[in-house]
Amino acid sequence: MHAMINYPHIASMVFNTPLFATPTLVQAVRSVLEPRLLGRAHDMPQALGMDTGHDGERELQRLNVSGRIAIIPVQGVLVARRGQINAACEEMVSYEKLRSQINAALKHELVEEIFLDFHTGGGQAMGCKELADFIRACTSIKPITALVNFAAYSAGYYLAAACSRIIASPTAGVGSIGVIIETYEVSRMESEMGITFNTYYRGDHKNNMSPHEPITDQAVQEINAMLDGSYAEFTESVASYRGLEVGAVVDTQARLYRPREALAANLIDEVATAQDAINAAAERYTTNTGITTRNTRSIRAQARALDTSSQL
Repeated sequence: MHAMINYPHIASMVFNTPLFATPTLVQAVRSVLEPRLLGRAHDMPQALGMDTGHDGERELQRLNVSGRIAIIPVQGVLVARRGQINAACEEMVSYEKLRSQINAALKHELVEEIFLDFHTGGGQAMGCKELADFIRACTSIKPITALVNFAAYSAGYYLAAACSRIIASPTAGVGSIGVIIETYEVSRMESEMGITFNTYYRGDHKNNMSPHEPITDQAVQEINAMLDGSYAEFTESVASYRGLEVGAVVDTQARLYRPREALAANLIDEVATAQDAINAAAERYTTNTGITTRNTRSIRAQARALDTSSQL
């Protein structure tokens, strides 16, 4: 059962903040929020809501383990804290929840390898680097494979790059290594409606990017500083994870890559269907650990389910 959503909080996650997301994803989330922001609440989807997440013990119980492989979905809009959006918007998954699930897989005595199943256009910059660095540190404990089935863009690619290796399905997409900030301004609409907001503040930057007045040069400078910082962090991290020169990552210019191009650019390690990737891992651990045929069939069934997941 969903709690009442905090629309101002969700808006603060989308506007005036750096996003590692494709413009398409930003537009999708904005289309859900705009009716509320513009006073058209009746246009809001009725099922929009947030959940309360799960603690570490419950994540361990809910972990999807087939044989020696744990499969963790990284799908929808990536956000710093727990929650989900459905109906007109994409599902949400939080960096916080993903960290708990990865922790649970690391502690699971039967898990030899972790697969992160990616289908995302990205999300918040806040919290992304922390999770990516955590994933990279965890690869020294157990291998973590990024399975791009079918999209790992922007923040999604940031996390995938931190994995031990990246396998992309033949029709997948990766990249969008860039950062975007959107502001919104409704002062003309408010003026036409006869609404005036009087804002009193201390600190020259306190009212930067207010939606109730045209954006100032000072605010633009602040936005550019945030973009520069987040972009440097993103490109430098990907370069470090993938063994690339920072200049080579910058030269991608946030382009969206198909698998063959991504392979040539060393953005991924292999092109294979989800089923083939899971089957190969199943065979490897069957040989090494003597997993029963029944468990191997379970892994292959999971791979078939991955292959039929919906696209963004």
